Amino acid sequence: MNIEQARFNMIEQQIRPWNVLDQDVLDLLHVVKREQFVPAAYQNLAFADVEIPLPGGDTMLAPKFEARILQEVGVKKHETVLEIGTGSGYMAALLAHRAAKVTTVEINPETAELAKKNLANAGIHNVTVETGNGAQGWEKAAPYDAIVISGALEVLPEAILKQVKVGGRIAAIVGQAPVMEASIITRTGENTYSTIKVFETNVRYLTGAPVPSHFQF
Repeated sequence: MNIEQARFNMIEQQIRPWNVLDQDVLDLLHVVKREQFVPAAYQNLAFADVEIPLPGGDTMLAPKFEARILQEVGVKKHETVLEIGTGSGYMAALLAHRAAKVTTVEINPETAELAKKNLANAGIHNVTVETGNGAQGWEKAAPYDAIVISGALEVLPEAILKQVKVGGRIAAIVGQAPVMEASIITRTGENTYSTIKVFETNVRYLTGAPVPSHFQF
């Protein structure tokens, strides 16, 4: 496989047609080598339009989802970012190139170690990988300028809404299969938020996420 040709094809055939038109984001996909974050057993799928299995039952989101979320959340160089659900570390690596500092939280210790190794091998030093359940956010380094949730939630917890600064953005996929909404939620005031729906999808739920009761009388 010609890796650079495969990367080019991924960008031009999957990502750009998905309304990812920010040239800085497209350029970054050449800089952060996706194949360095894909398990060896799935190298042949590094640039495919699929979710890729990770240890512990996690998955890497399809490349077009990651790129579109990166574009829409609009991280700036001076900002601090929380990512919930580290996975292989690829999304954290992309965010790290656009932010001052990234804190990423992974519930599975084995996956967290994999992400640390991948980020170190890629020469990325402004990411802190924390091991724990980030389904209610990560209070330790709050508040953040942006929060990216790399997995679906049935509902967005109040705790996460409170951990973003006024003017900050949350990228979240919320809903029930088969139709979930990927949205950017902007905190517009102390108790006010605005939501822009970006696309519909159906992805795996975040491990450890709260599941509301569907019991009815």
